[in-house]
Amino acid sequence: MDPILNVVVRSLCVYLFMVIAIRLFGKNQLSQLNAGDVVLLLLISNAVQNAMVGPDTSLQGGLVAALVLFIANFIVKRLMFSNQKFESFLEDNPVILVKDGVVDQEALNKVKISKDELEEAIREHGVDGIKNVKLSILEVDGNISVISEDEKDKQTHYSRIKRKNKRKYH
Repeated sequence: MDPILNVVVRSLCVYLFMVIAIRLFGKNQLSQLNAGDVVLLLLISNAVQNAMVGPDTSLQGGLVAALVLFIANFIVKRLMFSNQKFESFLEDNPVILVKDGVVDQEALNKVKISKDELEEAIREHGVDGIKNVKLSILEVDGNISVISEDEKDKQTHYSRIKRKNKRKYH
């Protein structure tokens, strides 16, 4: 087999394996990145690098593998955009955590978020407490959005903060 085609096929196989593995083992494996998770990511990248390029350690082989990964990712994103079933396979729906100041404990249990973590996220949004939350949602990207109501002005405030430590669920 042609060495370039060999790198292309190997890279596609590794990409598909990683997408399926992340889905099967839960996206929360990539959410709260602690030291152990960073080490795991580094080891996985090192392990699959050889699987992608095989004996071809040339610059050309590395660039072809990177190009294949970019193209595969582009195609997956396009498929997610155009095919609802494919998107729902790769990403879950947002989950309502708080509605009108009432915590949905069942939802918290499902997404494995403690009440302390929820309260921390609400404080990060500048809201006094759960009782002042109109709506709090765990978004598909692992961030928690909070909509609150100002008691003085009866004005609704929406805030969404990109968290350093994202939490995703499966």
